[in-house]
Amino acid sequence: MRWLRTERGLDFGTYAQLWSWSTADPDAFWQAIADFFDVPFHDRADRALAEERMPGAVWFPGATLNYAECALRRTGDGTAVVALSESGRAELTWDELREQVGSVAAWMRAQGVNPGDRVVGYVPHIAPAVVCFLAAASLGAIWSMCSQEFSAQGAADRLAQLEPVLLVTADGYDYNGSTHRRDAEVAQLLDLLPSVTATLWVTNLGGPAGAGATAYDAVIAEPHPLEPTPVPFDHPLWVLYSSGTTGRPKGIVHGHGGIVLEHLKMLGLHMDIGAGSRFFWFTTTSWMMWNMQVSGLLLGATIVLYDGSPGWPSPDALWDLAAREELTFLGTSAAYLIATHKSGVRPSDGRDLSRLESLGSTGSPLPESTHAWIKEALPHAWVGPASGGTDIASGFAGVVPTEPSRAGEMQARQLGVAMEAWDPEGRPVVDEVGELVVTRPLPSMPLYFWDDPDNARYLDAYFSTYPGVWRHGDWVTVSARGSVTVHGRSDATMNRLGVRMGSAEIYEVVDQVAAVRDCLVVGVELADGGYWMPLFVVPSETGGGTSELAAELKQLIRAEVSPRHVPDEVIFTSALPHTMTGKRMEVPVKRLLQGVPLDQAVNPSAVDDPGALDQFVALARAGRG
Repeated sequence: MRWLRTERGLDFGTYAQLWSWSTADPDAFWQAIADFFDVPFHDRADRALAEERMPGAVWFPGATLNYAECALRRTGDGTAVVALSESGRAELTWDELREQVGSVAAWMRAQGVNPGDRVVGYVPHIAPAVVCFLAAASLGAIWSMCSQEFSAQGAADRLAQLEPVLLVTADGYDYNGSTHRRDAEVAQLLDLLPSVTATLWVTNLGGPAGAGATAYDAVIAEPHPLEPTPVPFDHPLWVLYSSGTTGRPKGIVHGHGGIVLEHLKMLGLHMDIGAGSRFFWFTTTSWMMWNMQVSGLLLGATIVLYDGSPGWPSPDALWDLAAREELTFLGTSAAYLIATHKSGVRPSDGRDLSRLESLGSTGSPLPESTHAWIKEALPHAWVGPASGGTDIASGFAGVVPTEPSRAGEMQARQLGVAMEAWDPEGRPVVDEVGELVVTRPLPSMPLYFWDDPDNARYLDAYFSTYPGVWRHGDWVTVSARGSVTVHGRSDATMNRLGVRMGSAEIYEVVDQVAAVRDCLVVGVELADGGYWMPLFVVPSETGGGTSELAAELKQLIRAEVSPRHVPDEVIFTSALPHTMTGKRMEVPVKRLLQGVPLDQAVNPSAVDDPGALDQFVALARAGRG
């Protein structure tokens, strides 16, 4: 805001005024972002937003740059990457990172990799994944990746679409105190990727490279200068994927320029990350938060990676890591914070967390009670829930360092995001529940979906409800003061006796019960016109699935939410399915309970525990509800 006053003559007294300008004049705003962060363009554009439409906005026409060049601007012996696992620790300085990227890029170029070719990874959350992504990006190749907990078929469902020319892989990983070798899965994956002509093998557990593969350590031992290729602003950078729970995962393509600008804005302004920050987010290589974390390099931050279980060797493992590594920003999921809260762990007990300035939370809404617990345990830390999506590789609403952080809310809509809540008639509503829509384009919106030549799937995903306006599929409330509350996916909204209800309100209550390890609620429209709203509960080890617990849960929901939110019945189970990034699978479960065949309702390879789906098929066959 000071810079805008000095450099642009724009005086904003409040964040709300700044946000209003950023969405009213996106051309000026995004040009200001590029100038404020001194983006190293090779060729510059005359304007930021040349043609405004959705989809298909034209951003920075004629401009050229390269993400990898932007990420590796810093040099010297300061720490760029800290890579942690359950069995070790390693560091890369800025000079070492740049040298390794140059060596891998030279090897890729020697294999015939050209701009636009696809390079894919099947690797854990380790430093070589960062190096290989940056190397591919430096060449103008398109990067895509899956973590190794995916089966070979699950990875191929995503990566084979791209017809990649090169595979980066590893021999396995450690998790929860156990070693998981993936040599056999790599061999199966190569059979499913016939377009691959070369393989780069990272020895993560020990032993030789796989047959026919080139050893990563041998490649980085050969020094080569980094020579980034300038590419157009909208040149594809990477392909991320939809969850793939109800069909083939959609390949979501983002561009170099849009991601550079969006991540500089999100990390540098909203998350207050810069040189000197030690930035950590608990993630896997399959989740867009991996991409966001790597972008910490754009700001000169030290990124701290962790490949392992957040609960090993104890439930407070991440808090120990935060103290040991002197993190300034700790990002994780709401589910982890809830679980830590319920376990009785106090983050600050016996640990020096004085450098921890910020705590990020995403993946699902953060309950008010857990927010209050964090503020009591870490009064000096700023709690920042955020909500966004793989679709834009960033956030719609969330953290703002200058605004108050209130329990149960996200602080504000993010800069440049013309987000509103709309009713079914397409009218904006305030202090009422509505569909999350975005009315003006963002530079990190997808360029296109992979293998969608007529844009049919892209248009159907976001623009079929309100033509020309992005409908994200979340159910939100925007308050009069600008804060945001997310109530859950609108396609999983429960509509009981004409009253719409969000699952998040029920989870807020049930997740806090010590006897509950996991839960899932759905509302099922039945063929006879009836409506069934069951609550599925996985009891904790100390709390059995008893009629007393079921009655307690119903009473709590009645007292703390409303009588309308009380489920028709509580069904105890030993396991519930989640996506590979840990999200509850409400829509697939609802479809299974409505009798949709398993192979049409859900893709088992995209589920963390496919066996947990069988119980819902059995319930549908038994005519429950």
